[in-house]
Amino acid sequence: MCSYMNSLVLVCLVLGSLCVNVAESRDLNCLQEKVEYSAINCRKHSAVLTDFGGKGDGVTSNTAAFKAAIANLSKVAPDGGAQLIVPPGKWLTGSFDLTSHFTLYISKDAVLLASQDESEYPLIDPLPSYGVGRDGGKRFISLIFGTNLTDVVVTGGNGTIDGQGESWWKNFKSGKLKNTRPYLIEILYSRNVQISHLTLLNSPSWHVHPTYCRDVIIESLTILAPIDSPNTDGINPDSCINTRIRDSYVVSGDDCIAVKSGWDQYGIKFGMPTQHLSIKRFTCISPDSAVIALGSEMSGGIQDVRAEDVHAINSQAGVRIKTAPGRGAYVKDIFVRNLRMETMQYVFWMTGAYGSHPDEGYDPKALPVVNNINFKDMVGKNVSMVGNLAGIEGHPFTGLCLSNITAELAVKKKKKNNIHPIFSSEKKKLPWNCTDISGVSSRVTPKACDLLPEKQVDCAYPTEILPIDKVVLKTCST
Repeated sequence: MCSYMNSLVLVCLVLGSLCVNVAESRDLNCLQEKVEYSAINCRKHSAVLTDFGGKGDGVTSNTAAFKAAIANLSKVAPDGGAQLIVPPGKWLTGSFDLTSHFTLYISKDAVLLASQDESEYPLIDPLPSYGVGRDGGKRFISLIFGTNLTDVVVTGGNGTIDGQGESWWKNFKSGKLKNTRPYLIEILYSRNVQISHLTLLNSPSWHVHPTYCRDVIIESLTILAPIDSPNTDGINPDSCINTRIRDSYVVSGDDCIAVKSGWDQYGIKFGMPTQHLSIKRFTCISPDSAVIALGSEMSGGIQDVRAEDVHAINSQAGVRIKTAPGRGAYVKDIFVRNLRMETMQYVFWMTGAYGSHPDEGYDPKALPVVNNINFKDMVGKNVSMVGNLAGIEGHPFTGLCLSNITAELAVKKKKKNNIHPIFSSEKKKLPWNCTDISGVSSRVTPKACDLLPEKQVDCAYPTEILPIDKVVLKTCST
């Protein structure tokens, strides 16, 4: 029966529209056992990549197979949805586009290998809220890309997507690239998006980049890149509304989560904020960057970000706010609690002088507002500095609240010498550095800086549940 159905599939590749009907009628158990998974919606129609000529040998390009499969499934997706199953194997591919009412399911022991051939990644225009590619020039399209979609899922049985980014990193560092490196997964202008239960490796640049989207669920991701790899951010929600990030683990050469909303005058003009973002049960290792960064591209605004139960290990900063004159907009109503930190340079790091700009057209008088920033119930061990907080001169960051926070400072190894400490010229590093900020602190150890005077308060954390946190995923099967 299996061989009969497979022969019909070969015919369907020629007949086109018949392909999906044959694919959904063949016996999936010939290829794999049915597997349950969680998704925003289940699918009526199914196909396997091998139905479209895919070869999982790690050598053969499957770009055409992915494109043919999704093109065919898009014809029936409006009728109850469609899913494409990537079975175990190593599937070399260039960029391909997703479609609406669609699930890409990457099976356990399946590995998508990103092609290292630049021609497999067509150039596309810069994002309108950025004006230019983040590395300059235009943008190489992402490996997995989608725009103007509704109800799209990229998930699996913890299958792997390997960006094979080393050649891109080398070319970027050497200045050979004239355009911006591709991301691993980027979805634009879409609604009801899910990215979950995957291992993502070695993106050429950012790993997950939902942009101009609503109702986004990102869950159970493992994201790994060398700690010296350039700009390999983990998850970057960008001008998105109603997003949740859950149960994920990131090791990165840059920020593990970077919340964004456009760059200088382009972001101000586009005017789309990131709002209503919920982060829970998240672990990060990033020695040179932040666990959660807000900015620096925040010119559409960032508001109502909630993070709790976060574990930071060997990272540069627990929470970092990055902005500068020219950004405009705001970072406000930020709430973080239950952050555990081990081996950190900073617990909190804020700067109003993060001065990178897309071009000379930015307005230096466009000053960002940073207000109502709340941190509570945190513990840090082996911390070099608790807070390095620097607003903008004449335009301070306001409404900072810190409560119930304890940080154990790292013990500096003493140098062996015969100089009495009273005559030593070595300066003791202070636990706090604060300029151009205002707010309060309560039960903070070491004692906060004078610009955050002690006051008996319990910093705010919202009690109402965001709509995205109320979404319950359905149990589906391959």
